[in-house]
Amino acid sequence: MVFRDRMDAGRRLAKQLQRQHLGNSDVVVLGLPRGGVPVAFEVAQMLDAPLDVIVVRKLGVPFQPELAMGAIGEGGVRILDREILQLARVSETELTAVERRERAELERRVRLYRGNRPPAELRARTAVIVDDGIATGSTVRAACQVARAQGAAPVVIAVPVASRSSLNELADICDQVVCLETPEPFYAVGEWYRDFSPTSDDEVIVLLQRATRVVTASPAMENIGDDPPVRDEEVEVDAGPVRLAGHLTVPEVPIGMVVFAHGSGSSRRSPRNRFVASILNGAGLGTLLFDLLTTDEELDRAQVFDIPLLGDRLGLVTKWLEAQPEMTGLRIGFFGASTGAAAALWAAAEPSARVAAVVSRGGRPDLAFSVLAEVRAPTLLIVGGTDELVLDLNRQAQEQLRCESRLSVVPGATHLFEEPGALKEVAGLARDWFVRHLAPDRGPE
Repeated sequence: MVFRDRMDAGRRLAKQLQRQHLGNSDVVVLGLPRGGVPVAFEVAQMLDAPLDVIVVRKLGVPFQPELAMGAIGEGGVRILDREILQLARVSETELTAVERRERAELERRVRLYRGNRPPAELRARTAVIVDDGIATGSTVRAACQVARAQGAAPVVIAVPVASRSSLNELADICDQVVCLETPEPFYAVGEWYRDFSPTSDDEVIVLLQRATRVVTASPAMENIGDDPPVRDEEVEVDAGPVRLAGHLTVPEVPIGMVVFAHGSGSSRRSPRNRFVASILNGAGLGTLLFDLLTTDEELDRAQVFDIPLLGDRLGLVTKWLEAQPEMTGLRIGFFGASTGAAAALWAAAEPSARVAAVVSRGGRPDLAFSVLAEVRAPTLLIVGGTDELVLDLNRQAQEQLRCESRLSVVPGATHLFEEPGALKEVAGLARDWFVRHLAPDRGPE
């Protein structure tokens, strides 16, 4: 089994947990940041259970940090691998220095992820500890001990994929293990995912906020409002010859709508686009995230990069959106990432296009180079400062645009904007651009 992404893995894992009757009011789902939280979010949603993080940190050998000599967790929990310590000849002074540094980082992350919220109450409740996979098992072992120390009983480990030997070694620390795949040989967790891009702190925060419905507790989410959306649901979008899966969110009083076009290898469940969408929702903008291709079409790499096809799909989806009852009088914008940005620009260049603004995140506008001069909608190009090749392509593209345009560079950011605060800056730039161009005209003051 190869998982499409962490969200797909989470939904499959949740179904297995449901079959084992773990969905009840005494369950608390605990995600291991960062990659385990998108998996845990899907599990918590399907089990109708609260979601929290369980923060642990690996203790790396000083001269080889990727080699774990132990792990630490909240509440002073510490696990040491005595064999590794002996083989690496790590002194007590070196161990103390590493633990002090990692303990400070652990406490920083706890404050960042939870904000003002207290940790979930675990006493006498079933703790389901979720990660995106297990290679060595040191962090999961620490997480189990943290849950035990807080009174959880029983403690369940739930992962989509793991090394068989590591699972065997964890049997003594938990009450139950639920794992979908234990392939042999096992080299790395990421090889069992089509999309294993890193999860950012911002993504963890927004998933925790969405799970708790307390959307104003974290400083990183100060722009999200309190009113629940009038629509927040999975939809089936009519796109001419095919029907595409999507997720539509409409705030109570929308000021505009933004349609997302994801990049190759991603989907409507992209955690990055979902994070940006949540920021837009907080500003009063509705969002539609949808899959540009059907499941069968995605297997054809030629279609994944067929920009005219993807642009046409985006146009058809926009027509479907315009027919929705909540759309009366609203302007529409496009948000495209990577190849999805090329599709957004292609669709915006159509003579009949009614798009009022375009935002490109780490986009490949060069793939729509032949039509850039036809784009009329104000266009914002956002690129990471260290993403040099894509930055150069966006500079060339901006020269071809004849519409209002701006190139915003996020300093120090790479192509996926996974650096701390980078994706939040992208979301803020996109929000301001869309509010400026989609919000109803106020008229003279």
